[in-house]
Amino acid sequence: MSATIGPARFAERLARAQAAVAHSGSAAMLVGVGPELEWLVGYPAVGHERLNLLVVPPAGPLTFVGPRLEAAAAEQAPGLAAGSVRLMTWEESDDPYLLVPPLLPDPDAGPEAVARPEAAARPEAVAGRILVSDGLRAAFLLGLQGVLGRARWGLASALLAPLRRSKDADELILMREAAEAADRVIEAIAAGPVVGRTEAEVAREVRERLVDEGHDSAEFAIVASGPNSASPHHGPGERVIRGGEPLLLDIGGRRAGYCSDTTRTFWVAAEDGAAPPDGFVEIHRLTEEAQAAARATVRPGISFAALDAEARDRISAGGHGRHFIHRLGHGIGLEVHEEPYVIGGNDDLARVGDTFSIEPGIYLEGRYGVRIEDVVVVVPDGGQSLNTTERSLRIIAGS
Repeated sequence: MSATIGPARFAERLARAQAAVAHSGSAAMLVGVGPELEWLVGYPAVGHERLNLLVVPPAGPLTFVGPRLEAAAAEQAPGLAAGSVRLMTWEESDDPYLLVPPLLPDPDAGPEAVARPEAAARPEAVAGRILVSDGLRAAFLLGLQGVLGRARWGLASALLAPLRRSKDADELILMREAAEAADRVIEAIAAGPVVGRTEAEVAREVRERLVDEGHDSAEFAIVASGPNSASPHHGPGERVIRGGEPLLLDIGGRRAGYCSDTTRTFWVAAEDGAAPPDGFVEIHRLTEEAQAAARATVRPGISFAALDAEARDRISAGGHGRHFIHRLGHGIGLEVHEEPYVIGGNDDLARVGDTFSIEPGIYLEGRYGVRIEDVVVVVPDGGQSLNTTERSLRIIAGS
């Protein structure tokens, strides 16, 4: 049975977030539609022209401001249903931005002001730093700046990213289920016909299979054949897949809110039975060894720069350092790409519960490329891969 994130967990997250706001000395944190809102209250609100905003002052009650026509949906969110956040709705003819200043304390009234409604801030009074979620639409930010003109502005991710990055036991169950579902899709595509089909056709099948495997949405389906496999973010097109060439599959989506992401590179069998060229076999071997070395090095306390170097140095020693053209990996959770980023120069240290990709690649432009990707989680005695499909070079029939 799949895990769920209950109201008590959301209440705990909200308390930690509010404590972080207070500790930072900020006047408030304003969180719009997006992964931050989902993490805090469990509400996947619709992103459109109507303002939905969670207002987190440094102390006192938290308020969710949203349109009345969506009140019923908002009330179902576990972070709101448990009473951790009060719901304030606005009508279609209202100016929702005017609702925000009274939810903030007047900085001239002292730290106890948040407990007294009569001490609420006037629009012209808020002069402190206000943090906004990274994905808040420019139109919403400009509207808020119009009523909070004296405020200084910053990003809420400075506080929320450290809280969100290490996953708890329930989150890890959901992420493991998403990874296992994506693995099954990889295996289904590898076992099925691909020769004679376009990349776009196979990409559509990937998306359909991800949903059939329980994903709420398929976020991406990179299907790159032949020389297209040397383009890390190739967009599947009308190129027809043939035997005697590589096929790179990089797929992922959202399942119960949490993301999957995995990559495998295959060789599609040639009609005449010819083996893959030595050059391709060599870069696949190097990539596989670099990926295995990095996975084996994952542990609490290792820097993300060191992890990147573990894979990059091996590929460089094999003569292909200039062909490894991206970071080793990225954090993953409610977003496909989030902190921490596994890249040279990031001296932050891995913590238990961190989840991120390990995905080295070698790309020979105009010829072929290889990438192998797993999502891994940091555990007390090392790292565990959430993806388990075969990583060694596989020759698939393709028909």
